[in-house]
Amino acid sequence: MTRALIVYGGSERHDPAGVSHLLATQLEQHGVDVTRSNNFDSLKTLDLRTYDVILPIWTASQMDPRYIEAIQDAVRSGVGLSGNHGIIDSVRHEAEFHLLLGGQWVTHFDFAVTTYEVVMSATPSPITAGLPTITTTTEQYYCLVDPANTVLATMDVNGVTMPVAWTKQYGLGRVFYCSLGHSVEILSDPTTLELVTRGTLWAARRQI
Repeated sequence: MTRALIVYGGSERHDPAGVSHLLATQLEQHGVDVTRSNNFDSLKTLDLRTYDVILPIWTASQMDPRYIEAIQDAVRSGVGLSGNHGIIDSVRHEAEFHLLLGGQWVTHFDFAVTTYEVVMSATPSPITAGLPTITTTTEQYYCLVDPANTVLATMDVNGVTMPVAWTKQYGLGRVFYCSLGHSVEILSDPTTLELVTRGTLWAARRQI
């Protein structure tokens, strides 16, 4: 059975408890055995290598480096990672962690909350196959992005094509990230939720 570990916490402005519950429910509907924890100590007390995918649902400016190292070691060994929204705006001083994620948050400018379209890339992927364009009203994350990423979806930010969702390899592990997910409401959009669910299953090496 596919096993997922969701560790949530940090800033309440992104409703980590609500988002983690939504994603746990969605994964359980796909037969995934989900463990949820709101204690970062779980990253050290649990054997992360027994899980197929880790979902860090938090926005945290500081964190014990041992927790970050535990995630990095697990993903290097082959555990998948599925991140969304604020995780890319966390522990900015941890350069290796952002190499793992495939990017780092820079800003969302003064026009943070706006209505825009998220367009699926032409690059064939089971994660985006058949998914329509998403029209959403939320923050636009402007990020520094690893050129080694496989970009799955993009948006236009002041004439710049900015990646919204991507995949990458880190060691033996698969990594998926999507910048959508500011709230349960945003993530509950059917296409957005399907994109994140498929990305998580892909990171866990599940057939989509």
